[in-house]
Amino acid sequence: MRVSFPLSLKVSLWLMLNLLLLAALGIGFIVGQGGLGWSALVVGPTGERVQSLFSVIAGEAAVATGEARHAVLKRFGIAYGANFFLFGANATRITDDAVELPPAVRERLELRGPGGQFAFGPPRDGLRGPDGEFDRPRKREWAEKGAREGTEKSAREPRDPAEKRRFDSEGGRRGEPGFAGLPFDRRAGRFVIHTGTPAAFWVGIRVPFAPTERGGRPSPATLVAHVDSLWDLLRLLGLQSWLLASGGVLALSVLFWLPLVRSITRSISQLTLATQQIAEGRFDTRVDTRRRDELGKLGDSVNRMATRLDTHITGQKRFLGDVAHELCSPLARLQMATGILAEQAPKNLLETVTDVRDEVQQMSTLVNELLAFTKAGMTPRDVALVATDLEPVAHATLAREGAGERVTLAIAPGLRVMADADLLGRALGNLVRNAVRYAGAAGPITVTASRDGGSVTVAVEDRGPGVPAADLDRLGEPFFRPELARTREGGGVGLGLAIVRSSIAGCEGTVRFSNREPSGFRAELRLAAA
Repeated sequence: MRVSFPLSLKVSLWLMLNLLLLAALGIGFIVGQGGLGWSALVVGPTGERVQSLFSVIAGEAAVATGEARHAVLKRFGIAYGANFFLFGANATRITDDAVELPPAVRERLELRGPGGQFAFGPPRDGLRGPDGEFDRPRKREWAEKGAREGTEKSAREPRDPAEKRRFDSEGGRRGEPGFAGLPFDRRAGRFVIHTGTPAAFWVGIRVPFAPTERGGRPSPATLVAHVDSLWDLLRLLGLQSWLLASGGVLALSVLFWLPLVRSITRSISQLTLATQQIAEGRFDTRVDTRRRDELGKLGDSVNRMATRLDTHITGQKRFLGDVAHELCSPLARLQMATGILAEQAPKNLLETVTDVRDEVQQMSTLVNELLAFTKAGMTPRDVALVATDLEPVAHATLAREGAGERVTLAIAPGLRVMADADLLGRALGNLVRNAVRYAGAAGPITVTASRDGGSVTVAVEDRGPGVPAADLDRLGEPFFRPELARTREGGGVGLGLAIVRSSIAGCEGTVRFSNREPSGFRAELRLAAA
């Protein structure tokens, strides 16, 4: 079975794919700048912004001592929804905060145990040999390089403490030698680590730290922030507003596109419904043509098509009705004459007269069917539909057709539909007549009715041979007869089901024909419940 997708869903999905493509390009640009992993969040402009924030926090903490320093970190922690900790070069913690660092964070901070030394520079793995031991020549080379760069910096730095602090900060920003003769790479000193037990994020930024108790002499330090959720991490990094702005842009885009999508889909739905009604013979159906685009032109074409079909079909039915009406009088006189002739004809001509009489009777049947068809089709479209009890109409129809003993009726008392009783009775009579004619000897014929929400379905079912599947869609066309009904003895003139369609259309209902399994035929009338 083919799955259908509404046009509104397709357009919405296309819009979402467009926005996702833009988001993917943005993420690709960020990844290209900072690589994969959580640490990519602290590179580029975001990293510089976080670097400035952490430097301000470290600067305020440096001019405070003891509990005041702890209060500074706590104050910023409340403001940014995080817990801040300072780690320096000569001690595990600069403040007295008790914190249990995950192994991944301890390794990134270059901690060698609770009281180990804090080493700036390359990761420890970069100084280890294949056997896991420290590569002493490389370690010595690194130390000599750091001492040489520190000596060069000392020769350039000013003597005034304030100027010296500014020099150290700006020098680090330019990637110049940093504190204690060790290279200061601001980008390498940033990291974001996600831990799962317990779930948290750790953000570390290398910052200049010049504590007042040491005379304002800068020393290397890392300010570490601990947050509990991704939302808090985005807030700390200043990305929360960007995420909200992106969500706002997405919502605004959807709201911007929604009126256009709804306008298009509503017009298409109206056109679809109108064409379905026209296909069912409701040629008075019209669609709104106020649109000034292709859909408006299409609606105007549908309206003109419906008008021309209405004119054509109405004229055709009127012509058939007029012809049938004019034929009634001569056919009645002809039937009377053949009846008299059959009574007075000699024996050698009796068989011929009987054949002529049968032909006249066949013509009379055809004319009567034509009159019934045109009467059903020419019914005023403003016919008054009233609440009609199904059970009495069905009983009267079976009695009129003389099929009360051959048809099983299963309609609950009190079940009512909005219909015209004459049109409904005419439609049921033709269906029962067809069932008795083609399937009367094959098994039970049933007339049932059931309510489903706001509609009632009346079904006439039999166990006859059914009709070829290729002919199901053409049932109800005037003068169309399937192959099994083309004989004079068993078939009609091809107007019975056309009368059914016209009568039910006059009741503003629908008709559906189908074959049953393993054999049989089902005619289904759907009317509005009363």
